[in-house]
Amino acid sequence: MTGPDGCTRGGTVASFDDAVGLGRVTAEDGTDLSFHCTQIADGTRTIAAGSAVDFEVMAARHGRWEASNLRPPPMPGRRANG
Repeated sequence: MTGPDGCTRGGTVASFDDAVGLGRVTAEDGTDLSFHCTQIADGTRTIAAGSAVDFEVMAARHGRWEASNLRPPPMPGRRANG
């Protein structure tokens, strides 16, 4: 992965540690990205491993990329905004 392209990506939460608030998401293309609990869009600060999510990619510290704005994908037949 060379960097964000401004598009929403889909993937699955591979792991999440509630105690430290850190997790990993695997994108549909196989890219593995970390995320912090503050990037979970619904504000709950927790998410189950195995959850399907949509997310963006943002620049993080030390030249890494992170998943941000994690949220459930829209239900089939519904528009993304409602």
